[in-house]
Order: sequence, then structure tokens, then C-alpha cells
Amino acid sequence: MAHRHSKGWMVLAGLALPACVALRRPGPAGRPDETAAAIRSVLTTQTAAWNRGDIPGFMQGYWQSDSLVFIGRRGPTYGWQATLANYQKNYPDAAAMGRLDFSGLRVTLLAPGAAQVVGHWHLARPAAGDLQGYFLLVLRQIDGKWVVVADHTNSQ
Repeated sequence: MAHRHSKGWMVLAGLALPACVALRRPGPAGRPDETAAAIRSVLTTQTAAWNRGDIPGFMQGYWQSDSLVFIGRRGPTYGWQATLANYQKNYPDAAAMGRLDFSGLRVTLLAPGAAQVVGHWHLARPAAGDLQGYFLLVLRQIDGKWVVVADHTNSQ
């Protein structure tokens, strides 16, 4: 009798398992290609702002929060305002800012509403000398808008 009972239990467990797995899958947060395009759009908008000398416009792609973190060669900076101030100090004029472009972008969706981007940046600065390096950004969708919440950028 125990043998028959254990077979019945295994059949019920086998039927229930796919249902449990289906319930645990995260719901769709939009199509992955649409999400990646929206994230790339943030970076395109930032590049355009930078190239017209608009650092506050560039910063619109960042989360306007004290929890924003930017990690550069001098270590971490916390907060949107402090990050803005660093950009303005380090790039005081159009010659220092140069012309920005991003390449080799790899967008990876981490979870609904969260993604990372790895890429290469290059500043063409004829008068001051070119700069370049790599970055890893973490973005979140906050209030329906994709924003950078963490930025780790290095220079070569």
C-alpha cells in the first residue's frame, strides 16, 4: 500500500513542478530588443549633450539621487550633485570636453527594470590630447525612465 501511495505522490509532484516553475519566472518588462534600444537612446542623448558642451544635459542620464555612485580613478563619488560638480571641475570648457563617442556597447538585461552596459569611451581633444577607456554602467528603470545608477569608468 505504501508503494502505491508514493507513486501517486510522485505523479502529483511531477504535475505540480512545471506549474511552480512557471509561477517563479519573472514577468516580461518589455521586449529585450526594445529595452536595449531605450538604454542605447539614453547614451545617445548623453553623447549629444556632451558634444554641445552641456554637462547638466549629459547628467540627465544619471539617477538624480544621493545614492548614485560614480567610480573613477580617484575612487567613488556618491550623489548626483557631487558627480555633476566633478564633471564641471574636470571639464571646464569645450576644449577640455572634446568630442565624446561610445563604441562596443554591450547591453545585458539583469532583471526586469535593471540592466548593465559595458563599452568603450573616447574623447577626441585636438588641443588637450585624446582620452579613452572603458566603462560599466548599471541602469534601472525608475518612474518609467532608464537612468544610470552606478558608473565605473576608467581611463587608459
